[in-house]
Amino acid sequence: MKLHLKVAALCCLAVSNGIPMFAQAPAADTYKSQCAPCHGDDGSGNTPVGKMLKAASFKNPTIVKTPDPALIKIIKGGKDKMPSFAGKLTDDQIKGVLAYVRVLQK
Repeated sequence: MKLHLKVAALCCLAVSNGIPMFAQAPAADTYKSQCAPCHGDDGSGNTPVGKMLKAASFKNPTIVKTPDPALIKIIKGGKDKMPSFAGKLTDDQIKGVLAYVRVLQK
């Protein structure tokens, strides 16, 4: 009984903070495996590889203001030293990763 209350409390907390806890899990896993090596767990680009490649910080105001369709195009096609993820990630995975990036920007 106590465990159920704790789980319910955590879910309420996550939802009240605007974080869809269970929906984000697959996207977070994809982000961590495909994006974090360069962009970092926090999206800052502050990793050894990220520094070497000059990976963008997702908190950069230009990226924050960039509309989702434009970012999806970059994820699919690559940009500068960022590789293309077309054929590596499904459209749903790309949308999920982008939603996760938007959470990191807050």
